[in-house]
Amino acid sequence: MDRRAFIRRSLQVAALTAVGGLPCLDLQALPAVAADPPLALRKGTDIPRLVRETVAALGGMRRFVKPGETVVVKPNIGWDRTVELAANTHPEVVREVVLLCLEAGAGRVRVFDRTCNDPRRCYRQSGIEDILREIPDKRLRVEHMDRRAYHELVIAGGVKLNRWSFYRPALEADRFINLPIAKHHSISGLTLGMKNVMGVIGGNRGVLHRGIDQALVDINQVVHTDLTIIDATRILIANGPQGGRLEDVEVRNTLIASPDIVAADAMGTTLFGLQPTDLPSVVAGARRGLGVMDLDRVKMV
Repeated sequence: MDRRAFIRRSLQVAALTAVGGLPCLDLQALPAVAADPPLALRKGTDIPRLVRETVAALGGMRRFVKPGETVVVKPNIGWDRTVELAANTHPEVVREVVLLCLEAGAGRVRVFDRTCNDPRRCYRQSGIEDILREIPDKRLRVEHMDRRAYHELVIAGGVKLNRWSFYRPALEADRFINLPIAKHHSISGLTLGMKNVMGVIGGNRGVLHRGIDQALVDINQVVHTDLTIIDATRILIANGPQGGRLEDVEVRNTLIASPDIVAADAMGTTLFGLQPTDLPSVVAGARRGLGVMDLDRVKMV
């Protein structure tokens, strides 16, 4: 049983392990991750082709999405910023990943994010809403998050968090595909795959920035990512996460993808002239068994 299946089963039988009336997830019981995870890094200026080549290197989307499954595609749509300012995931990356999921036979594809600015403006200014509306497939839903759909969990074995609220559609989906943009972050250093998952939790996220590295591991143990694709077609090298100045953006024409979110983030640090050990969340994730940060152990494909 993989980690996502284990988490879903744990939540389904939560009545047997309830604490104070809340479902409890035991992080210590989660299955181990792969010892030598595959990782693909590709470069190119044709974004649709770049996405397809990167995913194909990992065995294709059918390796991750099975016919009839419900898939959550989670980009960064957090900011009221246009594409060239590199605050949100590139809309062409999102579109091509969604198309790959549909081609793999997904029964339903849901795209959402908990934004920092006004959701309507973020979805529109990012270019993501408009580009996805061009896909004439009823299986696709681009949706704003419903505040009634958060569910509080007890997190047994959590280091920073012993309970928090999570967005139920993200937990209940058969597959969760994480599409962060690589960028500077004034508090966490960088925002990559692990940080992007904060977009499916509730509560006051600001309080988590003190001790953010351990909080991110707790969150990512609960919300298991099946595939992380880091958008580095252009990256924000300063004044993140919101940005706003073109001079802070560098075009890299790069994608990084792996089923191991720690490995993906570890490789992502090198885009900024850093090493995996320079990002506390990567170090914490590796130490707590969330994934592999030693790039010598990663299988480049």
